[in-house]
Amino acid sequence: MGRGLRESLLIAARHGIGADRVVVDPGFGFGKTPGQNLELVRRLGELDGIGRPLLLGASRKSTIGLVLGGAPPELRLEGTLALCVLAVAAGAEIVRVHDVAEVRRGLRVADAVLREIPEAVRSARAPGSTG
Repeated sequence: MGRGLRESLLIAARHGIGADRVVVDPGFGFGKTPGQNLELVRRLGELDGIGRPLLLGASRKSTIGLVLGGAPPELRLEGTLALCVLAVAAGAEIVRVHDVAEVRRGLRVADAVLREIPEAVRSARAPGSTG
């Protein structure tokens, strides 16, 4: 995975497009089957060393609807959030979403687990028996 994207980066460089102006989007939902879309997210970490920020744009896509048994776009938030968390865990730096506030909150929790526990959380006392 990634050979075509790496070739595209070389073409951009040959045409004077600076690497600092390039974000890599592997194209979730563009010319791929639903199975290929899920495989793309599963293997997204393979692109982590490509040297450019990775973007995933899977928000409310039909693949999520299929996984959720035919859910319409307005009922795909949880699926979008799951894909965003997996993408960030695999190295994505940018996610394109419709539900910005909700995904931002979800990614804050994921970041607390994957990257760094916030100081306010680290220093907090146990909440009691209800957790």
